[in-house]
This record gives sequence, C-alpha cells and structure tokens, in this order.
Amino acid sequence: QVQFVESGGGLVQPGESPRLSCAASISNFREWTVGWYRQHPEKPRVLVAAITGSGVTSYMSDSVKDRFTISRDNAKNTIYLQMNSLVPEDTAVYFCNFWSTVRDKLPWGQGTQVTVSS
Repeated sequence: QVQFVESGGGLVQPGESPRLSCAASISNFREWTVGWYRQHPEKPRVLVAAITGSGVTSYMSDSVKDRFTISRDNAKNTIYLQMNSLVPEDTAVYFCNFWSTVRDKLPWGQGTQVTVSS
C-alpha cells in the first residue's frame, strides 16, 4: 500500500517562506520521480514541481520557478518543497505523489492546506 503524508502547511502571511514535507511509505523510494501538486478551490489539480530519484529537478511550474525549490532526502524517504515569498495566488491544498501515471491508480492523500492571507 502506497502512502504519502504531507505536512507543513497552514495560515501564512504574504512574503513568508514555509517548507512543506512529504513522508513517503513506498518501496524503492530512490528509484521514483515524485512531485508536488496543488489544487486551488474549483480548479483542477496541477503539477507544481517534480524531482528524479537522484535529486534532479525535472519540472518547475512557470508560476513558481523563481520562488520554489523541490528537494528530497532518500535516507528519510522524504520530499520537501521550499516556498519563498508566498502570494495569495499560492493558496491551495498541496499534495505529494508519483510523477508518472501510476499516481492515478491509487487514492490521493489528504494533502496540506496552505492559505496565504494577511
């Protein structure tokens, strides 16, 4: 059973820079490209950033490429999303999952809510 548990979200003010974490309970973790997704209310879920098993960033959304950084710690089976200089448009539920289509064969986790507001 695959499991991703996201944490680190909450209510933040514009300009703040939290870091999200995702603990992955999957076999052969270091072999998988994984990503962070986000879903704004009434909008479809979209990919924000992806990182290969060896730690190479393979995708960054144009809307966040100058502000966000994705990283991973294979020894801890954990993926991180450092979010700098948040703006209200970053408000969304953030999810961690596989980058490949295998993500659509399993249920998504509950994600972590990030609300950017003053």
